[in-house]
Amino acid sequence: MNKKDKIKLALVCGGRSAEREVSLSGAEGVKEALDRDKYDVTVYDPKSDILRIVADANKIDVAFILLHGKYGEDGTIQGLFDMLDIPYQGSGVLGSALAMDKHLSKVVYRASGIPTPDWITLESSKDINPEEIVRKLGLPLMIKPCTQGSSVGMARVDDASALGDALREAFKWDSRVMAEAFTKGREITAGVIGNRELHALPLVEIIPGEKYDFFDMEAKYKPGATREVCPAEIDEEVAVRARNIGIMAHRALSLRGYSRTDMILTEDGAIKVLETNTIPGMTPTSLFPQAAAAAGMDFSSLLDRLIELALETDNTDA
Repeated sequence: MNKKDKIKLALVCGGRSAEREVSLSGAEGVKEALDRDKYDVTVYDPKSDILRIVADANKIDVAFILLHGKYGEDGTIQGLFDMLDIPYQGSGVLGSALAMDKHLSKVVYRASGIPTPDWITLESSKDINPEEIVRKLGLPLMIKPCTQGSSVGMARVDDASALGDALREAFKWDSRVMAEAFTKGREITAGVIGNRELHALPLVEIIPGEKYDFFDMEAKYKPGATREVCPAEIDEEVAVRARNIGIMAHRALSLRGYSRTDMILTEDGAIKVLETNTIPGMTPTSLFPQAAAAAGMDFSSLLDRLIELALETDNTDA
């Protein structure tokens, strides 16, 4: 294959969210793994390169979006690429926006019969009664900005006296914040890949070190802070149920291409969904690539498959 036959691929990374550095770090691994005999890769950072993306649109065959958080996973950049007629891997505007909003995604889960912990959504412009939150949800509970990823602004609250500080920190990141009932159990994640025909990947169990109350930002990205087991060492009947829930969440949120749904497996065997990621971490050791590897797909092959799915002619939003 000569250069003119290569797929002209825009690797889109960086951006303006709190997860900018995570995106840039992941992009290095993706760029390294992309087969240079297949792809002619150009890197674009939307923080500085939006006009260059628009100017180069007719030279781009496909975009690989490796942005996390605001303006990357929320449908914003996807809408731009739709307007420019540039295909891209992963979900479109509707699915991206739904999955990025923790409140709306849980509304959709509930409407679709997908179990998820109880929650209350709070707004910075309205009065908040901490005692009422504790009365309805109990302790401990989780505080989460509604539209942030990578555990940005999140906190576990074990004592009512700490609720005010947790809310103040979360409201620095979003005008809407979710208080969610804490669910004790094993954290597992289910990867799904495909467009119309979906395949669930082997589950990964996430085991943060003893110093962590939950899978927070440090536990996610500090080397050695968390142990990950893939395939997860759980009963096959439970594993099948969890994989099916991952597919249910993917469909309910109108996603495409791929997704990763995080859930808690309780001691009595119940499964509760926390959230669904439309652009999972994409280094060779990230959770989704680990699951793909357990299914027999190495990192380079996984990237090839995601790009193939992006280029499918029936790749449209539900």
